[in-house]
Amino acid sequence: MSGEAPRTGVLARCVADPRKREPTTMPRTPSRLLRHAVALAAAAALLAGCGGAGDGGPGGAASPSAASLPPVQPVADADSITDVRGRKIAPGRTPERVVCLVALCDDMLTELGMVPTATNSALLAHPRFLGAERARKVPVIPGGFISPEVEAILSHKPDLVIGLEDTHGKLAPALRGATTFWPVQPTRWQDSVAYLRDLGALTHRGDRAVAAEQRLRDKLVQAEKARSGKTALIVFGSDENFGVATPGRDVAAGLFPQIADYPWKDRGVEGTYSLEEILARNVDVLFVETIAFGAPGKKLSEKMAGNALWSQIPAVRNGKVVEVDPEVWAKGRGTRSLGIVLDEATAALR
Repeated sequence: MSGEAPRTGVLARCVADPRKREPTTMPRTPSRLLRHAVALAAAAALLAGCGGAGDGGPGGAASPSAASLPPVQPVADADSITDVRGRKIAPGRTPERVVCLVALCDDMLTELGMVPTATNSALLAHPRFLGAERARKVPVIPGGFISPEVEAILSHKPDLVIGLEDTHGKLAPALRGATTFWPVQPTRWQDSVAYLRDLGALTHRGDRAVAAEQRLRDKLVQAEKARSGKTALIVFGSDENFGVATPGRDVAAGLFPQIADYPWKDRGVEGTYSLEEILARNVDVLFVETIAFGAPGKKLSEKMAGNALWSQIPAVRNGKVVEVDPEVWAKGRGTRSLGIVLDEATAALR
């Protein structure tokens, strides 16, 4: 969120898709074990996971300009929907009690003017969501992102449970008959919008979904108009085994080819970028998502400061390294989170 032979210098490897950033099965080398552990500790799907379907295949196809898209259409109320991945969801009643196992769910509910019945994400504490004080009142599902406890989920008597398909699909049998489980798996911003529209239909809040989609589109149109010629890069991790976020794997990274020079392509589960390759691209602005491992410690950019190759990157030399909130950039994936990404990215790219 790995097939090339290691070169001299630090490798930036895809640990899990950068917007899903859920851990995936990887060869058990020490560095990969560490990255896997870091992803587990992040407890919330890092970026869009190595191994998810890309936008148009490996590397991702170029997205159409937001300005060229047809107008936002109304959302009609519905008792059931068929989502962007072809899965039919029919809760049996208008969902009011929703348990979120993935931050996209928290993002969508916030856009619809709802609060999760329970969650396992820290996204709601962000000031542009509920804020820390209100977020503390939302019950937390024990077990973390990877292994949320089924008994705890059901104790909240949810009408709907939304989780990440790659990670939480295994819960479906245990939840069947007691509630409706909706596994989601966005790989691009259009997927996130589609999920929001579907949830808006099910909750009879389609007007709010339409408004949120329009806000995101407007931001993207403005960012495209002011497209920067600067080269940008998003990295994530906790130490020198950091990963590069790529379109088609990472929803937020998928916005970047529209607003800047973003030459980083998905190389598959085992794709790598060495620091030498990064240096060759003359990165102007570097966005860093520090994934906490245990108690909060130094930022990734601080840990890398003493690395000779890192210090040669133009963005590092020129003070254009931007530490961003991984809860929003790596895990949010919804229209509100992506709007924040656009705001922060366009400001840094000016």
